[in-house]
Amino acid sequence: MTFRPGPLRAAAILAAGFVAARVVYRILFHGADGDGFVLLNLPAVRLPSPFAHVVLLGPVTVDGLWDAAASALPIALAILAFGVVNALVDLHRVFARASRRGPLRGVARALAIAAATLPSLADGARAVRFAQRLRGERGGARMLLPLLERTLERAGAVAAALELRGFAGRGLDGDCLAPVQAEGAEIGFGDGGARRGIRLPSSLALPAGTLTLVAGPTGSGKSTLLRAVAGLHTHTDGGWIAGSLQVVGHERATVPPRDLAERVGVVLQHPRDAFATERVRDEIGLSLELRGVAPVLATARVAEIAGRVGATALLDRPTRGLSAGEATLVAIAAAIVEHPILLLVDEPLADLDADARVRIAGLLDSLAHEAGMCVVVAEHRVDALAGIADTVLRIDGGAVVSVEPISDLGRTTDVPGARSAPGTRSARPESTGSSDVVLRARGITVRHRGAVAVAGADVELRAGEVVALVGPNGAGKSSLLAALALPARGMEIESAGRVALVPDASDDLFVSDSVAAECRRADRRAGRGAEPAAAIRFAGFLGLDPDGPAFVARLARHPRDLSAGERRCLALAIQLAVAPRVLLVDEPTRGLDPAARDMVWAALDSLAATGTAVLVATHEPEFAARADAALLMRAGVLSAASIPLPLALSPVPTPDAPDRLQDEPRVDGFAARNAAADAGVRGTGPADGAAGSPLDGAAHAAPRRVSGRLPVLALAAANLVALGAFCWPLVATAVPEQAYAAVPIAALALVPLAALVVVATLDGSVRSAHMLALLGTLAAIGAAVRIAGTGVGGVEAVFILLILAGRAYGARFGMLLGMATIALSTLITGTFGPWTPFQMFACAWVGAIAGLLPRRISRGAEIAMLSVYGVVASYAFGLLMNLWFWPFAVGYGTGISYDGSAPLDVNLSSFLLYSLVTSTLSWDTLRAITTVIGLVVVGRPILAALRRTKPLATRTQPVPAPRERASALS
Repeated sequence: MTFRPGPLRAAAILAAGFVAARVVYRILFHGADGDGFVLLNLPAVRLPSPFAHVVLLGPVTVDGLWDAAASALPIALAILAFGVVNALVDLHRVFARASRRGPLRGVARALAIAAATLPSLADGARAVRFAQRLRGERGGARMLLPLLERTLERAGAVAAALELRGFAGRGLDGDCLAPVQAEGAEIGFGDGGARRGIRLPSSLALPAGTLTLVAGPTGSGKSTLLRAVAGLHTHTDGGWIAGSLQVVGHERATVPPRDLAERVGVVLQHPRDAFATERVRDEIGLSLELRGVAPVLATARVAEIAGRVGATALLDRPTRGLSAGEATLVAIAAAIVEHPILLLVDEPLADLDADARVRIAGLLDSLAHEAGMCVVVAEHRVDALAGIADTVLRIDGGAVVSVEPISDLGRTTDVPGARSAPGTRSARPESTGSSDVVLRARGITVRHRGAVAVAGADVELRAGEVVALVGPNGAGKSSLLAALALPARGMEIESAGRVALVPDASDDLFVSDSVAAECRRADRRAGRGAEPAAAIRFAGFLGLDPDGPAFVARLARHPRDLSAGERRCLALAIQLAVAPRVLLVDEPTRGLDPAARDMVWAALDSLAATGTAVLVATHEPEFAARADAALLMRAGVLSAASIPLPLALSPVPTPDAPDRLQDEPRVDGFAARNAAADAGVRGTGPADGAAGSPLDGAAHAAPRRVSGRLPVLALAAANLVALGAFCWPLVATAVPEQAYAAVPIAALALVPLAALVVVATLDGSVRSAHMLALLGTLAAIGAAVRIAGTGVGGVEAVFILLILAGRAYGARFGMLLGMATIALSTLITGTFGPWTPFQMFACAWVGAIAGLLPRRISRGAEIAMLSVYGVVASYAFGLLMNLWFWPFAVGYGTGISYDGSAPLDVNLSSFLLYSLVTSTLSWDTLRAITTVIGLVVVGRPILAALRRTKPLATRTQPVPAPRERASALS
């Protein structure tokens, strides 16, 4: 049993505040007089009609105050009792147990995801704020959009992970002798004229015990191919498969990933963003837990797999603090814990230093050639895997072709896409000595949470010079670049002009919903007026005509819908708009093929040719070999390095490198959008204005599904019961006089039961991994906003999220999100109590009604409608929450106390006066103002972001005729 003192402290504060509020009410409304010593002889003031029965102030006596405080003690003690219970409850264990079985397992799993997401929100907020400072942006509402985009991308990664781990799957068996078989298969996106695809060989078979390497340039479709084999392409990404593609004996187009999770293991790009649990042990064993394996057997299997991949020392570590190499090991362990027939791995080497790449390549070799799995790896760095690959598949021009594998690891030039010798350098300005120095830093020291990330570094950069900053993961490279770009007070840094930084998480720089808007914003901040400098530079990086149709089409796309290489080039173009004298770039070639790396190098080299000093942090020795000079960083210590560089750099031995927060990359976009961008096209999902919910759609149909009239009747009855419980002070007069005392008790008892009925009924719909991840992620955002907020229930700002999510995803999702947000925030803060079910229903109705508002409306009118609704919802929420609690808050003996024997109009006027004084004129008005401002400022882009993540429905795709297939590829 664990004990958390935080909830008990919160309960003590609440209890003391309740007693104080009761005393204040007694003094204010003539309820503190008595027979004892008079402390304050205040005048009694009777209010005019219709409040003539209410008297304000009056004498305050000692016994009157004592009686007021004593009358509040029973409820205060109840608050303390709930605080003790909250302090003793292990939330993570509760969520884990509830998510395994029972009628609430879907919502419980969503809450578990939300609890695991909460810590990353603070890191995300810091990273987004850091990126906005790099752009010269002020903090505020605008940074909410990239933070939401980043968090929704995590939701997409978690959704894919849950689907691939078998959430709500049927556990089908598979054919060990036929891991992958394709006959005349073609995969792609789009319909009609926009239909484009990738054609596989006429007959393709990948047997067990082999390793297949998938190569090809950036955007060729490597990730799309792997996602098609995994099942995500057709069942979550909105793509299609023509012909026959069988995976472990099942047609991939008709069998979703969850049903073959025991036979197919998958490791997607950037695995840390797909972790759905908080500890490594739980992450590796998640698929076993979802399948209901006995805990003792699951524990043994996790220990066995961890030992096989070399991750035993990581089992008790939090997933949040893992390095890139450690996260890849954990992701592979989680993928093979069920002993699959087929293992798919997407770019496992992209984020690793040279030493970690060797370890991961050796592990994949062992799994294929010793464990007997069929391993398929998509990777740009073919030199690290070519020597162990049995088959190499090359994707180019919309076709997959088989090429000869290479037995010698060093013969990289024979493999399509391998690196060639370093290119020549552009002419640089002649050095004239110390006057060419454009940046000089002395004794730079950076600390993170008390640990030293950079120790006394000296840096000197000259005009026209390209310097490579190399070192293993966690060495401190990103921390040094951040200090140079945004120096802290007291740092000795001199520069001859502006210093610009393109961070590793460069997607955080994007704040607009189109590439064109991003470029225009960058030009405006640089004072360039109407000159489209950023867009022209971006087109130059891509080698496209700025006026050509291909580039114009890219300008209209969302920045996060671009491929990884294109997004890096867009970030470079944005940061170069201010014409910096010094450009700092963190990992510019991550996720890029050799051709794209050459493109980035050419861009940096051309900048240096104009006199800009360039400092590049990189893990690529061959890329660093092109630089004019190199700096080596190990454990925060900077030193000069010779060129050429060694191919392997030993990693920092410390398990928690202080630079890891900024030195490691995050997800590069929603998984589904990445797959579409990787193939050069986008899937077609529901229209932005279309009604729909992640609870709907055939793509996520699960074995258990809510249908028929019974669930609808149960939902309606539960909500009516809850509404009656809110209004119990007004309806109590309808019951016999002898039953008055039982009415509030019945209300307190019925609301939790009604909440359980609603959650249990809707829980049957929480069988979509995408919906589950969205619900958990948005609940984490709502809980964080609510915890940070103030007011009645602390829900001013959270109304913005509830209204927009309900509008985007429908009434059922809005209802569940409202309940989940309140449940998570109260459980985290330890403030769960009898009031929690009332708060859950009130917030659930806010989200649900937003999903029922008219749909056929223009974008501008939509925000206006939601703003009006936000005002109404803010005041209605306050009135409802005040109504049920009013008799408990005021007690007896005051001019506004509840009187069960009084006429309805008297009680109603007393309540209205109580509500006006308590919240309507203050907190409710503040909540309404906050909601309207939030909806007006960020409503439209957030609504668009939410709609972009709406799950896609599976469509039955007929096999195209040969002529149709030919036209699709033209």
